[in-house]
Amino acid sequence: MSLEAQTLIELFERTFFQDFNTRLVRGDDEPIYLAPGQPEPFGQIVFAHGYATSALHEIAHWCVAGPARRKLEDYGYWYAPDGRSLEQQAEFEQVEVKPQAYEWLFSLAAGIRFNFSADNLALGTGASPEFKQAVYTQAQDFLSQGLNERPRRWLEALAQAANQPLPQVSDLTADFVGRLQ
Repeated sequence: MSLEAQTLIELFERTFFQDFNTRLVRGDDEPIYLAPGQPEPFGQIVFAHGYATSALHEIAHWCVAGPARRKLEDYGYWYAPDGRSLEQQAEFEQVEVKPQAYEWLFSLAAGIRFNFSADNLALGTGASPEFKQAVYTQAQDFLSQGLNERPRRWLEALAQAANQPLPQVSDLTADFVGRLQ
């Protein structure tokens, strides 16, 4: 069973609100993270258009961000919109490895298909093979070395809600190899 956006919102609330004062919020347009006090007294992970995949991606960014970054709008990160140059795209891919690795693990646990995202339609290319390999390697490392508290809690909550086993390196490898064929 794959999880829908409303289920993710409710699950995130139960899993994190009390300890981290943060809510997952369905947005209309572009995703954004709003720190507590901007304008609500709690943090808001706003995901795009009610898409469950967008929610998982934005939660992955939240899992990467440390306490200081979670006090800043959009975690204080640089972002250039669609239409990035090749140099900007390379920089984008560098900072997206960890979030997309978490997103992939979350997707496996939630029964939702993961897609690598270059997030740059104007460039006319998808995610580079090097980027895909880096995300795959990082996801393997996360599983092999153990996850930090927030991604571990989220992965466990997703797997339980979707009645799925926790992802293993072999699941990740099978999914990755299947994409190469």
